[in-house]
Amino acid sequence: MGFCLRRAGLAAIVLGGLMGGAQAASYEFLAAPEIDLNRVYRLDKATGEMGACQYGLSEGNVGVTLCYPPGNGGGVQAQSEYSLIASHHTKEGGVFRVDLRAGTMSICYVLNDTVVCTPAAK
Repeated sequence: MGFCLRRAGLAAIVLGGLMGGAQAASYEFLAAPEIDLNRVYRLDKATGEMGACQYGLSEGNVGVTLCYPPGNGGGVQAQSEYSLIASHHTKEGGVFRVDLRAGTMSICYVLNDTVVCTPAAK
């Protein structure tokens, strides 16, 4: 009986460690609202880190995926719960990064080959 309890306890510890330590990144994707821009923004929902990609033409090829890494304000933020919201403005190339817990938001857009974001505000 003691062996079975120890075995069950060990299994619970191992399973708990796997579940607690192995958290997959959770991302959200949103197209820019500008109707003639083929850009999609990427958000790490836990850290607020931003990125973006778009289609680019390549001579003699089917094209390339052009991606922009986080720049000023677009990097890792305080741990929270972030989401993306697009305005309905047809000429807007950026998106809003919102912190659902703090109620703040930033505007993020591509500038000089990086995704930059304004300081968070309410």
